[in-house]
Amino acid sequence: MNAILDYFEYVWNQLADIGIIDLLDIAIVALLLFWVIKFVRGRRAGKLLLGVAFLFVLLLLSNLFEMRALNYILNGVFSVGLIAIVIVFQPELRSALEKVGGVSDNFKGRLDGDEAAVLKSAIGEIVVAVEELSKQKTGALIVFERNTRLGDVIRTGTTIDAVTSSFLLGNIFYNKAPLHDGAVIIRKGRIHAAGCFLPLSSNENIVKELGTRHRAAIGMSENSDALVLVVSEETGAISIAADGNLQRNLTRKKLESYLATNLIGEDKKHIAEVVKGKIFKRGGDTKDEE
Repeated sequence: MNAILDYFEYVWNQLADIGIIDLLDIAIVALLLFWVIKFVRGRRAGKLLLGVAFLFVLLLLSNLFEMRALNYILNGVFSVGLIAIVIVFQPELRSALEKVGGVSDNFKGRLDGDEAAVLKSAIGEIVVAVEELSKQKTGALIVFERNTRLGDVIRTGTTIDAVTSSFLLGNIFYNKAPLHDGAVIIRKGRIHAAGCFLPLSSNENIVKELGTRHRAAIGMSENSDALVLVVSEETGAISIAADGNLQRNLTRKKLESYLATNLIGEDKKHIAEVVKGKIFKRGGDTKDEE
């Protein structure tokens, strides 16, 4: 009984010595661990980290039970472990550092009036185009650049730098157009480039029914903070990829709301400036609805 009381007294004394700095230290470490777990969950890095943890447990056991041969091998492995981890986790580390580097941009606040107006108009045009592409079952990939610059992706395509238009998007993704297989990059509300190639996701948990476009959308969202809009060529379903996750079968209203909330910061169901009465036909011919 005295031993138990002594133990609780020891714990109480340790807790009594905790100061504000200690609490801050614990909170920061907890947030870092939470962020790391959230980042690697569902990615290839999660399985690799489990392998590293297994080797670390073996190292502890080899020390405990004096397994000299195993301990010698594992010590050799962990002596170069940092370099090995950097090499193995290179894609994940790059993605993580890019997102951490973009955190400071999030403190800039809401967009100014001109930027918000351009984005509103662009979203309205894109929603009209995507709805028509969905009806025609014409595949499309549209990437919305945010804090992470996508210059390396843009260089794989053709620079356009044009005002976002539903008619232009319809012509770009027309299945006989030269740029229809690649992705369109939207930068600051303008069509900046088209025909761009996106990195494919290596996530083994992606359902097999998803094709190359969806894997490219997920891969792009894993490697940056971009939002990627996909129209399926097989079903016409509209999906959005963000942070390595895919939201499927979006309706026009949900798409408008999602883009307005995540690109402009507006929490409303519709965008007032949605372009109305426009359709485009195969071959690029356009007309207004009567």
